[in-house]
Amino acid sequence: MKTIKNILLTSAIAIAFVGCAGDRYHRSTGAYLDDKATTTKVKADLFSDPVVRGSEVKVKTYQGKVQLSGFVDNQQQKDRAGEIARRINGVQWVKNDLIVKTQLPQNPGAPTSPAPGASYNGSFNEPAGASVRGSVNGNGASGSVRTQP
Repeated sequence: MKTIKNILLTSAIAIAFVGCAGDRYHRSTGAYLDDKATTTKVKADLFSDPVVRGSEVKVKTYQGKVQLSGFVDNQQQKDRAGEIARRINGVQWVKNDLIVKTQLPQNPGAPTSPAPGASYNGSFNEPAGASVRGSVNGNGASGSVRTQP
């Protein structure tokens, strides 16, 4: 009876260790915890830094490689965030994908449709001989397509 208990205990321990092992596609539990610790250290240093004030900086770590993303107010903050991440023990390299707010294009992705209540009479990419007329209002759009022979 004691032998069966020992076998079961040994099997359970072996399964636990195999379950924690990683492969080339997944991190081991230890590597995952190391990455979490690295991310936490980088975030803590970014938050405490008077230049960066890391509230809009996201940090991801995978196998000791750190990626910074998000927005900062100026280039100095971007550079400083990269320096802070590089000095953390265990960081192999840093990919600094931070975006400086002042370098954003003006009005990106602005809607190209007319404002509510505006009307558009004209053509746009219609087949030869067709014309499109319509208007846009607060309740939706209306229009018609007319083809000419």
